[in-house]
Amino acid sequence: MAIWKRNLYVLWAAELLAIAGFSVAFPFLPYYIQELGITELKQVELWSGIIVAAHAVAMAIFSPIWGAVADRYGRKLMIERATFGGAIVLAAMGLVQNVWQLAALRALQGMITGTVAAATTLVASSTPRDRVGYALGMLQMAIWLGSSVGPLIGGVVADTWGYRVVFGVTGALLFLAGLTVWRFVHEDYQPPGRNPKGTDEGFWHGLKVVLSTPSLMTLFGVRITARLGSSLIVPVLPLFLQSLMPSSSRVASFNGLISGVSSAASAVTAVILGRASDRIGYRTVLLACMAGMAVLYVPQAWATSPWQLLVLQGAVGLMMGGVLASLSASLANLSPEGRQGAVYGVDASVVSVANGLAPMIGAGVAMGWGLRTPFLLTAAAFGLATGLVMALVPSHPKGETVPASSQPAPKPPSH
Repeated sequence: MAIWKRNLYVLWAAELLAIAGFSVAFPFLPYYIQELGITELKQVELWSGIIVAAHAVAMAIFSPIWGAVADRYGRKLMIERATFGGAIVLAAMGLVQNVWQLAALRALQGMITGTVAAATTLVASSTPRDRVGYALGMLQMAIWLGSSVGPLIGGVVADTWGYRVVFGVTGALLFLAGLTVWRFVHEDYQPPGRNPKGTDEGFWHGLKVVLSTPSLMTLFGVRITARLGSSLIVPVLPLFLQSLMPSSSRVASFNGLISGVSSAASAVTAVILGRASDRIGYRTVLLACMAGMAVLYVPQAWATSPWQLLVLQGAVGLMMGGVLASLSASLANLSPEGRQGAVYGVDASVVSVANGLAPMIGAGVAMGWGLRTPFLLTAAAFGLATGLVMALVPSHPKGETVPASSQPAPKPPSH
């Protein structure tokens, strides 16, 4: 078996464990905040936004740094850092005594984790270009399967033993993911060579190459717009569900069910549409799925039962799998050789900026105009993202790459 395939299958299992671990705990943060003494609904909404933002801001700052370290010293090392470090920090969250401590640990998590970016970098840099859509679709499948299994486990654990035990489960799963990578992933990494002047090309050089490539910058613009949309409802969805349920006794389990169904749907379409995008083009898949997201968020604003929300979130999950698989594959095909770490580091930073801003915006909108309004704002964001894809993202030849040069790379021709 080719090394890239072996690594892909091992990373598939490791990311399944890691994302399941993260997802065990984080759909229930608003409920944990209430357990820590914040009981007034508007304050819960505010603190939900702050805690999500603390993680996102820290990750936005550190992701490009870790990406540059990956290009210099290897990608496997970065996965180990994210999983083992995350295991310690997440387990500690189950021991906090107040919401300030929880926010501080969320910021620390943002500094040292980032398993998705690290694994994506390794897969993208080692996979043949004509198979990158399939490979990253497989990785997205693992991510979404983890996201579907984790909330289901977390809901049962939280309702049975309490929210603090949930963080211990998260830490254990992350530690197991790190052991899997350490033992079974093989990487014979050779860093980029010196430039013609004989000097090393460091962090700023790699960042300059990425930021001076117009096609990459366009995709980052699409990414941040779409992520803003999907993250707007992160702090709102659990509270909206709580308002729809006649009894809150099993609200954690039903919230886990919604997250699980949505993520399972994304897992299915990530690998199917990732493979399809290698044949029919990444732009085609991205455009269709973005438009579908814009349409599906509108009726959620008028949902009157948890089951309606479940069905609509499941349909959103089908579209999201295609969005992420095609976006990740597009970035892989346009990455300068040897600079995949910088590309996915910037991508993780872009995502984190959106993750930091959107929950605060969503919480503020919910406080001012009610829990239903953020769903309409999300639909508008995906409508804007669809327009950006139509207007600015060209169709690229399969396997086209951007040269690793210190000069701005030319914009690939469109067809």
